[in-house]
Amino acid sequence: MKRIIIISLIAMLPVLSACNTIKGVGRDIESVGDALDKAAS
Repeated sequence: MKRIIIISLIAMLPVLSACNTIKGVGRDIESVGDALDKAAS
């Protein structure tokens, strides 16, 4: 499970680094959380 989370976070780094606003970062973090929830269930 930890491996999946680490790989997901690494895969999301380019998306997170492309955000220019706090609002955009919040949306990206929320989408990562949603993806992890789906992967865990």
